[in-house]
Amino acid sequence: MAKETVFQLKLEPALLEEFTAAAKAVHRPASQVMLDLMYDFIHQQQIIREHDEFVQLKVAVARASVEAGRGRSNDDVEAEFAARRAKG
Repeated sequence: MAKETVFQLKLEPALLEEFTAAAKAVHRPASQVMLDLMYDFIHQQQIIREHDEFVQLKVAVARASVEAGRGRSNDDVEAEFAARRAKG
């Protein structure tokens, strides 16, 4: 990957020292570890966005179902499953 820009980051000296030592301990350049962390963060955010979109779609479908009269009250569902449990 070609270096295209410089990213400056202000760190506490102790944090920088620990991070550099940890990267060195696994025989990796600190810059590569930072790149990996950035890519991991981007990937995690993508997963979170996709999950949020999935949940929002499920909620929209459920609300449309209720508005169309296809929904059931919690009391109805609880009563049905209480009857099923009683049959045993």
